[in-house]
Amino acid sequence: MPGWGFGADRSTPKGLLQTADRALLVLLGFDRNRGDWGVTEVAEEFGWDKSAAQRILATLAHRGFLVADPDTRRYRVGPAALHLGRSWERSGSLRMLVTPVLTDLSMRTGDTALLSVPDGFHIRCVAAVDGAAGPLRYYPLVDELYPAHAGATAQAYYAFVPEDERLRLFRDRPMARFTERTLTDVGELEARFRQVRERGYAFTAGEYDAHVATLAVPVRLHGEPFGSLSLGGHEDRFAAPLDRLPALQRAAEQVERLLTGSRRS
Repeated sequence: MPGWGFGADRSTPKGLLQTADRALLVLLGFDRNRGDWGVTEVAEEFGWDKSAAQRILATLAHRGFLVADPDTRRYRVGPAALHLGRSWERSGSLRMLVTPVLTDLSMRTGDTALLSVPDGFHIRCVAAVDGAAGPLRYYPLVDELYPAHAGATAQAYYAFVPEDERLRLFRDRPMARFTERTLTDVGELEARFRQVRERGYAFTAGEYDAHVATLAVPVRLHGEPFGSLSLGGHEDRFAAPLDRLPALQRAAEQVERLLTGSRRS
């Protein structure tokens, strides 16, 4: 379906600049499984002649969006892409994009809805809408940092991070105990992560905030973990937490479609 992901329609619509569109397609071709491209590979992948592929790669490198390895002549993502990504997140565009989805989810469930993304050994709330039962905090939730080991909001993301990355992150790192229910043993935490992967969701009660329960699911972009979407409230409201799961999963799918530009067929 139309969109801006790598699997999107690669033809350039009438009225748009084909060269610019092709350059953006190259940038969208980089992911965890494809860390670099050569000129010949780009030409073959997109059906372009090699001279056009070379000019596009060289132009992107000139502006810092790619860097070329002088020995292999292969191209990797450059520092300008990092600058653009950080600027986008800090601009509030992500919050603006997903807030309607969170608002609808909160209205359907009565709970506080949060979208969070990783930030080092924490996951950071980037958008939140308070539930009908009242706010979880007496200050804004946006920019709140949740530790990677404590609570469903973090666990729903870190459970799906590749194992080597996750183990490197947690190895030899002290983990604070926030309540008597907080998991601070790496082995127990890994067992919890396996459970989350099997179920597709995380649910905790009182692991980070006493008396606060959270149900969370991962948000993925092109199959890779991006963050988590969660519902939170007083644990007395979560006697049957899985009743909320279908609405939460649908909302996560909506967020994923917004962030990849895909649409339902």
